[in-house]
Amino acid sequence: MTQSTRTISPLRQRMIDDMTMRKLTPKTQTGYIRAVKRLACYLGHSPHSATAEDLRLYQLHLVESGTSSISINAAIAGLRFFFNVTVGDPEVAAKLATVSTPRTLPVVLSAEEVARLLEAAANAKVQAALSVAYGAGLRASEVLHLKVSDIDSTRMILHVEQGKGSRDRNAMLSPALLGILRDWWRIAHAKHWMLDGGWLFPGQNPINPLSSRQLNRACHAAATAAGISKRVSLHTLRHSFATHLLEQGVDIRIIQVALGHKKLETTALYSQVATRTLRDTKSPLDALTLAPLH
Repeated sequence: MTQSTRTISPLRQRMIDDMTMRKLTPKTQTGYIRAVKRLACYLGHSPHSATAEDLRLYQLHLVESGTSSISINAAIAGLRFFFNVTVGDPEVAAKLATVSTPRTLPVVLSAEEVARLLEAAANAKVQAALSVAYGAGLRASEVLHLKVSDIDSTRMILHVEQGKGSRDRNAMLSPALLGILRDWWRIAHAKHWMLDGGWLFPGQNPINPLSSRQLNRACHAAATAAGISKRVSLHTLRHSFATHLLEQGVDIRIIQVALGHKKLETTALYSQVATRTLRDTKSPLDALTLAPLH
């Protein structure tokens, strides 16, 4: 039975309608539906009749089963929407408690490692896409949803449509990146891989963009081929972009704009991994005159 003919319960349809009315993204809607479905599996009956105690025990079950903090918080967000909006009984989910998530430092590549990674890319398309992730600091979804028309070589910017938070923004386009993208455009057009006005990085069917899974696999393969032992993902290139700008002395507020961060504190995390900045900063200990240890 296909998705189009599968019967959807009135309760699920109402939740879908509630999410659609509020223009929640497809990814968010999928996550919220998944959270309610898993609660129903745990309860063994329709979730609309769950009590506050049921939810308390369910969260305890998630914690005891080793579910990550990020996944628990995602489940809580979906369940709160379901009970607050769709069921219309906010008291049921009122005592669900979000859990703190350990903040880890991002993995950052050195400039030399980035160069090796790009050179080890399997083909021109992958190399160009990875170059955009590093050269403009874009997220994976932003790279994959670029169109040829988003390249503005006059103003030297990339136009990012509906990035994170459903916001349009402009990203930097360096001369080196523009050269790479022009080379990729010539290759793709010569081989009829790219539709006029279509995706900058098309998939096997050029009507669709390259998938994030395909590009991440290609990124992992390039890291392996380059002999990089760090855990590398497409987002690692975005982290490296921000860190390298900071190490070059670029103002953190400019980096915030380049990354499309709403909050400066999010960008400030990179100050903790900018090792060149630390190396070039003199410790107050250096100003002291001390006798040798004896």
